[in-house]
Amino acid sequence: MKNSDVPIEDLRYLILLHRDKDGNAIIGEMVCAAAIADDLLAVFKELYHENYPIEKMRLIDYYDGDDEASMLDNNTSCFNQRPITAGGRVSMHSFGLAVDINPKYNPYCKVKGSGKVIVRPEGSVDYLQREATFPYKIVKGDLCYRLFRKHGFRWGGDWLSGKDYQHFERSHTSKR
Repeated sequence: MKNSDVPIEDLRYLILLHRDKDGNAIIGEMVCAAAIADDLLAVFKELYHENYPIEKMRLIDYYDGDDEASMLDNNTSCFNQRPITAGGRVSMHSFGLAVDINPKYNPYCKVKGSGKVIVRPEGSVDYLQREATFPYKIVKGDLCYRLFRKHGFRWGGDWLSGKDYQHFERSHTSKR
């Protein structure tokens, strides 16, 4: 993957209804790659109708492009020009091909070769206890997981070299 100067015509602005953990309907917004826009509309429509909780869905601009601030606020987002977490490569978010769902409760975790554990966002280490019960949690086999997988996305919770429980992505070459 190289630079992610994605032409604006290759992106789509979506207005999406979602529900919080109390069932309140909320209007959210997201920018994504045109290639996945229809799939995201279908996924989020079904999540809404099934009362699947998503706390917030704001454009990354609301956080001045700061991914950590967005995650700390438990914001569900897609397009954001940035490197991968704890790395230098360009993230799939830079292409609008990755979505992070309820990131505070579905953290990123990786153990470095030195044994140092990286957890993002900060303060979310308690949510690595995936057998615990808490709101906004994504687990393998739940509705969110099944819908994204049905639409050709990979889940970061299935990764072997670290876990990214919030993350669903589709590659440039994935065709449905």
